[in-house]
Amino acid sequence: MEQSKLLEQLNRFTRRKHTAQEVYMFDVILCDNEVDRDGECFTKQALETLCRRFEGVTGIFDHDPKGSRQTARIFATELVEDPARRTAYGAAYTYLKACAYMIRTDSNQDLIREIDGGIKKEVSVSCAAKTSRCSVCGSTGACAHEKGKVYGGRLCYRELEDISDVYEWSFVAVPAQVHAGVTKQYGASGGEDPVRKALQAQLDKLRGTAQDDPLCLPWVKELLASGQLAELDRPTVAAAIREIRVYEGNRMEIDYLLPESYRALLER
Repeated sequence: MEQSKLLEQLNRFTRRKHTAQEVYMFDVILCDNEVDRDGECFTKQALETLCRRFEGVTGIFDHDPKGSRQTARIFATELVEDPARRTAYGAAYTYLKACAYMIRTDSNQDLIREIDGGIKKEVSVSCAAKTSRCSVCGSTGACAHEKGKVYGGRLCYRELEDISDVYEWSFVAVPAQVHAGVTKQYGASGGEDPVRKALQAQLDKLRGTAQDDPLCLPWVKELLASGQLAELDRPTVAAAIREIRVYEGNRMEIDYLLPESYRALLER
């Protein structure tokens, strides 16, 4: 696209018209329809929604929402299909490409050089998807199929669609998607919480090696004697906690194994 057209699109998001000398523009691949490292992928419908919604969205670092971390802004988006490439499940490879800009200042010259030099490259997007569907059985909740395994010649992964919101995009070191990177947040109908599932699996595994009576464990005796806990390692968690429940918005609830009379010691 001609530079004059790019500037025209860019200046829709500024309070005054800026010249080419005042801004730094760059392209970025936000996400695609390939199965990512989490065994999930965006559907074509989801990518179309993301394409519309990401126009005008701010770019930050490491998903840190502080205003001081704002770095760039997207002023144009488009879906690009590469028919010569196929995804792991056989579809034509499609990615969401964005044009972003920064205002050139003394403070961001090093960042611009790092972008040009390929150091700052990987990005990740933060959005909300209402639906997470199993590619094998079509279930939008928990099912018996495991991501990454093949059932009857069909790869199991979760299809993400019904995008309800987009929050930001970030420069990150290790994105979830191989070609771009994405972090996802699920709505109420998004299926089983993977964070909760992972935490519970660790607790179940560790608890299998713990003694039946947690009050007999050495660390508990030390706790009862001193009235405080210096550190919380995995064996401690396995012996003291029955379940950790993780809710939307990073809210957590802990169900202790210890009798009621001793729980206050852990919460001092």
